[in-house]
Amino acid sequence: MPAARPETAAPAAVAAPIPAAAVGPARPLPRTDLLLLAVSVAGISLSAPLISATAAPALAIAFWRNLMSVGVLGPWALLRHRAELRAVPRRALLLAMAAGVLLAVHFALWMPSLRMTSVASATALVTTTPLWTIVLMRLLGVRAPRMVWLGTAVAFAGVLVLTGVDLSLSPRALAGDALALAAGLAAAGYLLLGAEVRRTVSTTAYTLVCYTTTAAVLLVVCLAAGTPLSGWPAGVWWQIVLLMVTAQLLGHSLSNRVVRTLGPSVTSTAILLETPGAALIAALWLGQWPPVAAYPAVLLILAGLVLVARADRR
Repeated sequence: MPAARPETAAPAAVAAPIPAAAVGPARPLPRTDLLLLAVSVAGISLSAPLISATAAPALAIAFWRNLMSVGVLGPWALLRHRAELRAVPRRALLLAMAAGVLLAVHFALWMPSLRMTSVASATALVTTTPLWTIVLMRLLGVRAPRMVWLGTAVAFAGVLVLTGVDLSLSPRALAGDALALAAGLAAAGYLLLGAEVRRTVSTTAYTLVCYTTTAAVLLVVCLAAGTPLSGWPAGVWWQIVLLMVTAQLLGHSLSNRVVRTLGPSVTSTAILLETPGAALIAALWLGQWPPVAAYPAVLLILAGLVLVARADRR
């Protein structure tokens, strides 16, 4: 899973009250960007069911997805950002490569989890990335508002309920849940490193270094694990291309495009629709209907993440 990530700004320590008369009516959200956001959510929602349905090893899918992304992004980046790429500071380069390693860990954990537990469970658990980000930031000394911690507590309560439901199904499903949670944690580290790099490096240059590193790490992992990287029917290759286009180019790229106009709160809240969207697609396409007991758990996770997003808006 991986990539479009909300950017947050620290609130001012003291804010002067603004007279009501000085505040104009709220501007309507741009319709074009709302449409692009809807396309983004649809593309991201298709990711998990498509991975689950593709008859290729999960690690191989992760490798080719990132390598294809580099193939699409590379020529543009080398053409328009060649001077910047040459001048990237050593520290930023190392951090971008470290982010790529963590992104590789994220993919290497999350994609196999889709073969072990349901699409609904894996997607709900991997979207806990914002919660892990908050925990990591707190360890770094950054304090969060009370509503953020309330949302975190509610979401993790949902995680406990969901893992309990999956444990009742099979130990394999519980192991898949653990992989999805760990994938969310790896993505949180990837986000924090990426946010630091993007202070001085453009998104295009950062993404090229990061995705290239991710593809290289996944190639080493595939070779070490003996994972075949070819030998599948043409239909499988088209599914991998479709995954790259929908999840990477349409999904995460468009969400990065609209976050500037719609704001991180609206964008991140909308992306939470990935969980019910992926679950619905998996149910109708793959016949993966989650057990009834899993629905309250998923709703708890989504409710907690919405509280976190609302706190971000404040």
